[in-house]
Amino acid sequence: MLYQYRFSLCLISTVFLASFFSSAALAIEVGAEQESYETSPAYNGDGLVFQSDNNGFSLRARGRVQFRYANPGIGQPTELADFDYNAGNQFGINRARVKLDGHIAMPWINYAVEYDAVDQRTLSATLAFEKYDALRFKFGQWKVEYSRERSVSSGGQQMMDRSIINRIFTLDRQMGASIYGHIDNGGAANFNYWAGVFNGSGRGDYSNHDGEAMYSGRLQWNFLGKEVGFKNSDIARSSTPKAAIAIAGAKFKSQFTRFSSSGAGNLTNFDEGEIEGQYDIQQFLIDGAYFYQGFNAQAEYHEKKIVDVANDNIKTTLRGYYVQAGYFLNGSLSWWPKPLEIAVRYATYSPNTSEKDEEFYEKSLALNWFFKGHDNKLTAQVSRISLDQFDNEVGDSTIYSLQWDISF
Repeated sequence: MLYQYRFSLCLISTVFLASFFSSAALAIEVGAEQESYETSPAYNGDGLVFQSDNNGFSLRARGRVQFRYANPGIGQPTELADFDYNAGNQFGINRARVKLDGHIAMPWINYAVEYDAVDQRTLSATLAFEKYDALRFKFGQWKVEYSRERSVSSGGQQMMDRSIINRIFTLDRQMGASIYGHIDNGGAANFNYWAGVFNGSGRGDYSNHDGEAMYSGRLQWNFLGKEVGFKNSDIARSSTPKAAIAIAGAKFKSQFTRFSSSGAGNLTNFDEGEIEGQYDIQQFLIDGAYFYQGFNAQAEYHEKKIVDVANDNIKTTLRGYYVQAGYFLNGSLSWWPKPLEIAVRYATYSPNTSEKDEEFYEKSLALNWFFKGHDNKLTAQVSRISLDQFDNEVGDSTIYSLQWDISF
């Protein structure tokens, strides 16, 4: 009931904001041109849209709800004690989001806001200038375009959750500014790039504390000549193959060693920094993706080096990777239902490669039934997560989950 109340409150707020911005835009237009332009609402199946007749302003309001049952409900174990913890079952609203986006004054001046109605926090808020495909700019708070897996929206994932390596290596949401673009000179001369400067203190933190910024960059080569976006599952059954390979890196100093939607925090075995900027962190990744005739595959390899400058410059290196693939089998088996996709993933990481004493593993199998693409889908998944110490398995957990994700 509390979730429903919060979500209803957010929807009411969204409608109010839409009406407010529409009225404000109308007032500006009337004052500037002494003409009356109507801003009318319309629902097009992908949100409630408000747009002025002269296209000087637009606002789209969307919502998403994710219902989940999981047994057990612990989620992904991150240390040995998690395997012995009895978390019981999870049943309820896993995510509830409200999204606003549109443009102001010019069609290429775009804004976007995303609000988490379950935990009552603003996830993203950006203003972007996107007149030219090859050179764009935005500032605000959003998920840094670093890894493919994290950049894919939780509503557009192929598996129910991101892999076990996401928590270890993601930069997640940060406050900052970025330039980015898509360069298409025909054929293999097709690239995307992102380069940004951020606070490096995670979601909701307006200060970088130590006075040093986070620098991040990503270069993606769409070598088959078609741009590959941050999506999972080849729902469109691509008639020609498209693929991409990317490299990304980041460098920063912080009292934190990991980030999530909740904000900044620390990995297991890393205490919160005794001094600001205690941890000097450098990390990089290589990732790739492929889509063709209902088949989709992607993979990532990560390395992360953490130097504890307050404790004799102790260095910890973390490495991990995952491989993931999904296929609509009706392309090969006539009796297989067209909306049903099967997907698998294997992932592993080492918390400290110099010690070579621990290794986490994930093996997951999922079935997706797409009622209306990623906007309305049902997912059933089983995941087995295990921990090896000195080549002996010391913990394992098998998680059974069922989820309905709907956007409107």
